[in-house]
Formats: sequence, C-alpha cells, structure tokens
Amino acid sequence: MRPVLVYDGDCAFCSSTARLLVRWVPTVAAVEPWQRLDLEELGLTETACRESVQWVDAGERPVGGPLALAGFLRSSGGPVWRLIGRVLALPLALRAADPAYRLIARNRHRLPGGTPTCRLPGQR
Repeated sequence: MRPVLVYDGDCAFCSSTARLLVRWVPTVAAVEPWQRLDLEELGLTETACRESVQWVDAGERPVGGPLALAGFLRSSGGPVWRLIGRVLALPLALRAADPAYRLIARNRHRLPGGTPTCRLPGQR
C-alpha cells in the first residue's frame, strides 16, 4: 500500500495546505481528502479525520496531527524535508508542535482560505 496523508477535504484551509504540500514536498505518498477514501480499510475514523490530518503507512499504526506531518515529511525524496520530519517527531519538538497544531486546528476557520465548514466538529 502506498502511504497516504489524509486531510479534511471539506475544509478550504486544509485543502489549500494539502495543495502546498503536494507542490513543495517531493514524495511517493498520496495526499487525499478523507471523504474519498475507505476509512475502515485504512484503520481510521471519520472523527479522527475531522479533528486532524492523518498519516497511514503500511505496517504502522495510523497517527494524527504533528506526527502525521512528520511521517509525511520523512517519506519525502528531499533530504531537508526528511530531516525536518525526523526532528518534528522527536519528543522535545512534539511538546511545542502539538499545542501549536491544536491551536491552528481550532482556528482553521479563521485562517486565510478558511470558511465556516473548516470548524472542528465541537465548534459547529
């Protein structure tokens, strides 16, 4: 199975960010909205996919949030992106990245490209 970064395709901010990643990060991974995927086959839930970006790689447990971004970056063909992915997955980096990710996720409807449909499930 090809690794996949799964995002919320109903969120304009998330879709814009996914397009930027596809454009700037060379990778063999797919970048797909969860709405087009068989979530059960990937071991994901709709709730998890609405709350944060997800990374699914064969033989590994799916992860979300900054760990998902780290997994995606580590799959890159570019050495700088791979290094950033490895650093992001370190415990010390995650202490900063996780709260930052949650802050962005909670406010994604307010960010450039965001719309009311970008709100997290508990905010609707």
